[in-house]
Amino acid sequence: MRCPYCKKENDRVIDSRSANEGTVIRRRRICDSCRRRFTTYERIEETPLLIVKRDQRRETYDRSKVLAGIMKACEKRPIPIEEQEAIVDRLEKKLGEKYDKEVPSTEIGEFIMHQLSKVDEVAYVRFASVYRQFKDISHFMRELKELKSLLSKH
Repeated sequence: MRCPYCKKENDRVIDSRSANEGTVIRRRRICDSCRRRFTTYERIEETPLLIVKRDQRRETYDRSKVLAGIMKACEKRPIPIEEQEAIVDRLEKKLGEKYDKEVPSTEIGEFIMHQLSKVDEVAYVRFASVYRQFKDISHFMRELKELKSLLSKH
């Protein structure tokens, strides 16, 4: 490993521990040349997950894009960023368990809508209005009725 400070390649590991629920190994290192310490992370190299869009285009999964969509729906709502990130974490866990290479975009959208319906009604409707591409007020009203019946079951 090359030292980020002196650029020499003679260092040693002084501590290793698991991180991110066992998906990452965090290593503390010390450079034998300059004696400075630095941290490295080791993760399993994964093949990128492709999202199959409605028009059959394929696009690499992008966590920041998914989180940005959730954040937009939750804008000016009392939903902590930690909860929004937790939704993305749950999504990624589900996708990792169920898909190897490709996932339909509908799977992602439906999962997020379901999660938001449990957290905040307004955020749910905002997300649904973009995801479902409401064409008119009647389409919007049908979605509100579905939400109301869904919430009455909880």
